[in-house]
Amino acid sequence: MRKLRWVMDGGGFWDLDISTPQTLDGLACAVPGDPLPLGLSRGTRLSRPRQLEFMHRFMNAPLIPSYAKPHGLSLHRLISLPFSDNWVLFLLGQFNLQRFVSSVKSSEEKPKGVSSWLKTFGRHLQQKSLYALGFSSEFQLGANDTLLFGLDAYDDAEKPRGKFAFHHKFPDHDLTVEAVSPGLFVDNNTGNYWDVPFSTAVDLASVTTSDSSTAYRLSARYTSGSPKQFQNIHNHDDRVPPSLLPGLAFKSAFSYRKKVDIWRSEAPKLKLVQPYDVFLSNPHVSASGIIGAASTAAFGDNSARAQIEDGSPGYFLQVSGVKSFFVADMFATVSFTAQLGNFQRPFLDLTRFQARLDFSSGFKFLSAATGLTQDLLNSQKPSLEAVQAILPNATVSLQQQIVGPVSFRVDSGIKVDLKNPDWPIHAQEPVFALEYALQVLGSAKAVAWYCPKRQEFMAELRFLET
Repeated sequence: MRKLRWVMDGGGFWDLDISTPQTLDGLACAVPGDPLPLGLSRGTRLSRPRQLEFMHRFMNAPLIPSYAKPHGLSLHRLISLPFSDNWVLFLLGQFNLQRFVSSVKSSEEKPKGVSSWLKTFGRHLQQKSLYALGFSSEFQLGANDTLLFGLDAYDDAEKPRGKFAFHHKFPDHDLTVEAVSPGLFVDNNTGNYWDVPFSTAVDLASVTTSDSSTAYRLSARYTSGSPKQFQNIHNHDDRVPPSLLPGLAFKSAFSYRKKVDIWRSEAPKLKLVQPYDVFLSNPHVSASGIIGAASTAAFGDNSARAQIEDGSPGYFLQVSGVKSFFVADMFATVSFTAQLGNFQRPFLDLTRFQARLDFSSGFKFLSAATGLTQDLLNSQKPSLEAVQAILPNATVSLQQQIVGPVSFRVDSGIKVDLKNPDWPIHAQEPVFALEYALQVLGSAKAVAWYCPKRQEFMAELRFLET
């Protein structure tokens, strides 16, 4: 599942980090797209070790399950070692339960008696392939600075997975510096995971909570080494995404956002009853829009991109004889949100629907719209390709309270394929989730989600999100 990729998460359709049970760290970066910038600086999220620590201590969950193809069902356990108020060391262990059960079943041994069974289990538990171990350390350098180190070791991996991250909160900006070796990336087009030997990025983003505001993002990413497909999980396309090849890329974006309330309930809430989530306690209907421009400049092997005539959007510039290119484009997104209920009553007191339309390439849209208009003015039948080109990417989300703090949620992309008249509309990578609102914290929830396409399941904590 994309990292908190709910419909209006983070504002727009940036290349967001995703949550994944493929690694102990629980994160993977999206393959950088052109010209949209990588959205590293979306605010400091609660790290995976912090999530597990909270679930162990306050939710009476001694073992946290996850499922990822091809590893199967695994169990996670964390030990935290606080050395001071500002420094804590985390030891994270993973036990592959499904592999253990398969090993026992395939064994030719037929133990008799309790003692014999225990010895057999003990021999199987000694297999190193059942375990993964992670070390991470978190330093709180000040009120606005956080430093993270991490190292994950897997028996079936050639080398440990290391990570360094530094977060700094300015009054109106977020700064993130990150280095990973190897770094795990996921291609949202094919679903393939890729390991990049080394990747480092610096990202600066403005922060605003206003309903009418401007924002900008600046980022730089350097990658080195030859990317390799991770586990060959999906294997839809074994071609390496060009943006993961060695090189340096600079990206920038500027956008304007406007949100309006179409209707907001003025009915009084239940007295002396705290909502399960304060951010989901106001029935309303609202709409918002974002329009902006983005650009990318790349130097190195990662500049080997498709030309405009091959379908690349935007303004493209490439110097012959030099491994470099520059591309710029416009983008826009329109969102709609409707909510009924105050999320206070024990049953069916929250129904929330969200929809978003993304126009990821303004140049492509304008070109297709111009051609379509000319066909209509000339009394010609528009081609399916022209109509298909102006259709935006759509995402929908539906959330429904079941009982008390528990609600069900489904998010999915909607793809329209006019070349398939029998079934032109279909869901694209749906994600199903159960959410448990942590009422005592105001706006926090435990989320258990499953993605059928990726065959991944994960339990997480999320704070201050809708």
